Amino acid sequence: MEDKEFEKLRQQMVTTQIERRGISNQRVLTAMRQIPRHDFVSPRELEQAYEDHPLPIGEGQTISQPYIVALMTETLDLHGDENVLEVGTGSGYQAAILSVLAKTVHTVERIPSLAERARLAFARLGIENVHVHVGDGTLGWVDAAPYQGILITAAAPYVPRPLLDQLDIGGRLVIPVGARYHQDLQLWRRVADDQYHHEIILPVAFVPLLGEHGWNEKKWQELDF
Repeated sequence: MEDKEFEKLRQQMVTTQIERRGISNQRVLTAMRQIPRHDFVSPRELEQAYEDHPLPIGEGQTISQPYIVALMTETLDLHGDENVLEVGTGSGYQAAILSVLAKTVHTVERIPSLAERARLAFARLGIENVHVHVGDGTLGWVDAAPYQGILITAAAPYVPRPLLDQLDIGGRLVIPVGARYHQDLQLWRRVADDQYHHEIILPVAFVPLLGEHGWNEKKWQELDF
């Protein structure tokens, strides 16, 4: 498929899948129009790169549905001067979107092969303000804290305390929380040193957040609720 075809599909994606569902933040819409999603999917999935659903990227992980990427990004309410943490680099697509909207993005991925693949994608696209780290994302990345925005792209049983601790006062954290088949996308705001407000955005379905403050992989596989 030629670049012009991908460009046309990307514009259609934003109009039909994102704007029509109520995403109105113009900065977010611009970022979604700008970043080529097809550069973050596997070759076998290229023809589906701009379709309205998640796609497998290997290692049991997925690239999220475009609308969910846009919704989570809009919920962070970025203005351009923020230091942002993403937990779960995956394909790198979400971090690439954030790179257009924030000053700096730190993204943590537990699977080295996915982290390296994302680094290569950022290099191809000339994205220089995203820093990829390999590690347990449930611990955050304390060396670059505090963060004005934190976005978690996998489902947790609860909000990891290290992430709340690394959120700046006035900052926003977006995370899917729940069991295997029942999760809610939540927005948390830090309003004081140890005071947080949170709200539920909508039901979602994500792969599990594995780690010290997330799910144990064996436990997740055993869940049937």
